[in-house]
Amino acid sequence: MFEAQQKSTGTRYTTTFALLAVAFIFIPAVLIVSRPFGYIVLVVAIACSLLCVFSAWQLWKKFSQLSITSIATQAGGTK
Repeated sequence: MFEAQQKSTGTRYTTTFALLAVAFIFIPAVLIVSRPFGYIVLVVAIACSLLCVFSAWQLWKKFSQLSITSIATQAGGTK
């Protein structure tokens, strides 16, 4: 089922998903739980969410662009 010799395709979706979960689930949940918050806390939370979304977008761009050549090389090398 799992091959020890199989190479990674270079995708890192787990980190991307974790950053998006922090941006859209964790940070808003913290704001809801800590009800008495002012504009400063709200601005900091929005900034942190935007930073997480930007980082996830950068990771997605960096690791999700596989060329046809790299896929064909991996498939051809296992035969």
